[in-house]
Amino acid sequence: IGWLFLGGSLLAGSQALAAGNATKGQQVFQSQCASCHSTSPGVTLFGPSLADVYGKPAASVKGYAYSPALIKAHLTWTPAALNKFLTSPQTDVPGTKMPYAGLSDPTQRANVIAYLAQLSQAHK
Repeated sequence: IGWLFLGGSLLAGSQALAAGNATKGQQVFQSQCASCHSTSPGVTLFGPSLADVYGKPAASVKGYAYSPALIKAHLTWTPAALNKFLTSPQTDVPGTKMPYAGLSDPTQRANVIAYLAQLSQAHK
């Protein structure tokens, strides 16, 4: 699926996701994600580094032992896939090692996704 930014929205086919704010996403990341995930390439904490996951296949960061469930899910971390996973990781991928209950606020999810996208751009 191709992604297109148009008028502040991220379009994927007929589905539009509101474009997030990366600065606000960094704040949400720090409060909700940073205790388990690093934003430095190659730095594994409880979970894998998220420095360059945006747009990449799930379970592909070297140096982390992913759950069989996430490996078998064959996801690519697109905005839509990240949105669904971050809403409820255990519902989206039953058996994932991510114990997080989910980020229920859609604006916060969009902001975190924008932050992850910015991180990936910064590490290219």
